[in-house]
Amino acid sequence: MTEASLQKLGNNPEAASYTLWQLILYFLKLGTVGFGGPVALVGYMYRDLVEKRGWISESDYKDGLALAQLSPGPLAAQLGIYLGYVHYGILGATLAGIAFVLPSFVMVVAVSWAYIAFGGLTWMQAVFYAVGASVIGIIAFSAYKLTTKTIGKQWLLWGIYLVSAIYTAVMETEEIALILAAGILVWLVKAPPKQWFNKTKLNSMAIMPLAWASTKIPIADAGTLWHIFTFFTKAGAFVFGSGLAIVPFLYSGVVVENEWLNAQEFVDAVAVAMITPGPVVITTGFIGYLVAGFPGATIAAVATFLPAYLLTIIPAPFFKKYGKRPGIAAFIEGVTVAAIGAITGAVIVLGQRAIIDIPTALFAVITLGLLWKFKKISEPVIVLGAAVIGLIVYPLLHA
Repeated sequence: MTEASLQKLGNNPEAASYTLWQLILYFLKLGTVGFGGPVALVGYMYRDLVEKRGWISESDYKDGLALAQLSPGPLAAQLGIYLGYVHYGILGATLAGIAFVLPSFVMVVAVSWAYIAFGGLTWMQAVFYAVGASVIGIIAFSAYKLTTKTIGKQWLLWGIYLVSAIYTAVMETEEIALILAAGILVWLVKAPPKQWFNKTKLNSMAIMPLAWASTKIPIADAGTLWHIFTFFTKAGAFVFGSGLAIVPFLYSGVVVENEWLNAQEFVDAVAVAMITPGPVVITTGFIGYLVAGFPGATIAAVATFLPAYLLTIIPAPFFKKYGKRPGIAAFIEGVTVAAIGAITGAVIVLGQRAIIDIPTALFAVITLGLLWKFKKISEPVIVLGAAVIGLIVYPLLHA
């Protein structure tokens, strides 16, 4: 297909100062070298596409960022999909999303293969011995930043946060009904409907998260791959903002309910996502690989990003008109706070599995200290450093 024919399929290619192929190559590069998590990736897109190259206008970038924050889905991936949509419509959104996710998916599959092939070897055990504990420190610090940035001094939000955190820590699972209830509570308190008893239907955008949330995971009569697809589609619909928000949901489904992985393997899966570039939620590819090989990895990754893709391209044309309504913003605020509380609770649950002795406790504490002291330090650098130290320390402790 020629460039001209591709542009005809676009949303507004005549206004673009770049070709679709240039955009694809940019997201391939970002997906290959883009370390630092969702906040960093969002910053890279603004620096490169708005400030340096001028491909995307300031207003289009802000609209995309707002939509990504309001909708469930991994923040950076959704923003990339939206920016692909700006000038090249659904085709641009699709190819930009694939290009962004593909490099990290390939890396995760390679690491998954090595994990299964050599997981019994001392060097692999040594790497994850240190990296697992370091990841706990990273998640703890991320939970702290999300908490202080999001909640502020609002007593209602603090109450929701504490209830969600305590429930997750005690029950070792994330309760979706609790998170949805938090969104509804904040909506009713901050932006209650003006007419309680009218027959007007709710705006379709406002109930979209509820429609995804009400979906039940069906029994896998059609086999494990179908079960993987349905579970990870549901999981992808509950990632608000930070990719780490998916961790407690995945833990409860993967370890507790389905027993696909044990707790240590799950911590290792999160660690793999930390040491590879691109979106953090690509950890689902690692999990899928451990459950059902390459087909499982592919289906898990596709299913995780499917809700993010659909919830970007479907509301995109209408977002400027409806996206800033107080009721929608209040609902998302409540859901986000509850999700942050679940992340905090997950730190306790996962920490009990990863921190098993004094050295692993030191890895977690030192990681916290480095992130606290050096604000611009890259998290993958810390994880890779922990892996190197683990290769040295683990053989000495388990000689």
